[in-house]
Amino acid sequence: MNSIDKQYLDLLQDILNNGVKKEDRTGTGTISVFGRQIRHKMSEGFPLLTTKKMAWKTMVTELLWFLRGDTNIKYLVDNNCHIWDGDAFKNFMENSEGDPDLIWNQEQFINMIKTDNNFAKKWGDLGPIYGKQWRSWSGKKDKAIGFHKALPTHHKKINVNDQIAMLINDLKTNPDSRRLMVNAWNVGEMDKMVLPPCHYGFQLYTRELTEYERFHLTLDDVNNTNIPTRAISLMWNQRSVDTFLGLPFNIASYGLLLEIIAKTVNMVPDELIANLGDVHLYSNHVEQAKEQISRDPYKLPHVIHLKTNDFYKALSNDLSQFTHIENVDFVLHNYESHPSIKAPLSN
Repeated sequence: MNSIDKQYLDLLQDILNNGVKKEDRTGTGTISVFGRQIRHKMSEGFPLLTTKKMAWKTMVTELLWFLRGDTNIKYLVDNNCHIWDGDAFKNFMENSEGDPDLIWNQEQFINMIKTDNNFAKKWGDLGPIYGKQWRSWSGKKDKAIGFHKALPTHHKKINVNDQIAMLINDLKTNPDSRRLMVNAWNVGEMDKMVLPPCHYGFQLYTRELTEYERFHLTLDDVNNTNIPTRAISLMWNQRSVDTFLGLPFNIASYGLLLEIIAKTVNMVPDELIANLGDVHLYSNHVEQAKEQISRDPYKLPHVIHLKTNDFYKALSNDLSQFTHIENVDFVLHNYESHPSIKAPLSN
């Protein structure tokens, strides 16, 4: 049994065995435990669950949306990713009287996002959520990220509000730093967000590869003249965990983010770690969780990075270059899974 599926299924069982009933903002109700951790070695395969089929392209699109610094669902909708539709529609219904000539429902709302750019600009935006904080944190420039009281020389040409560019620069110039962090929990802009961030920050850690590890990297790619010298790990923190629908996406998304950053700075992806706060199952996900627990996992897939050279070059430069990178392709190799399990999303 692969480790990530086993840990995930054990977590589902833990909630069923030990969870307490709690009310929540959606009115659905949950059973919940507090303070759990998942760890995965990337060398064992890409952490995409196999005990139910995962919507890979949807997850990739959302991550690229974050990295673009985008907060408008227009990009997602145009790329057939509908994770945030419900939050945008709920915001529209709460803050607009709508059009008296139309009967507003979510399907009509999303069609307007697709076809009316002015409508999309006004009602497709979710406020300063993940992408805004990752790429354009608002705050006093010399304290925007909290990394430096005064910027070192090698940061002078970098927008210090762009946490991703700062992170990549630090990884290249000071890989042993204990400040390799990105934060989305901006209390000064929380009231402007449609939904406060659930996964609110992540940290990177690098180490020197051993001679044994470097030797095997050389054997694996004899034509590579730029063999990595360091391994890189990522740990993210999450305050609220929709364990059945959300967590599998979070695991895969941060796994892919780790691979992307590793390739950008020429390091080897090492360990992926999740620190989880309120870990819950919605009351209408319990039977689905039991069905998934009954399944035996398959071997994990791997990811092939295609058409990504310009993508990696632009990622560490200014955001205006990065947002114009198109046709990036992350392809799953040898992904075998059980069928998907449908469950309602609570907004």
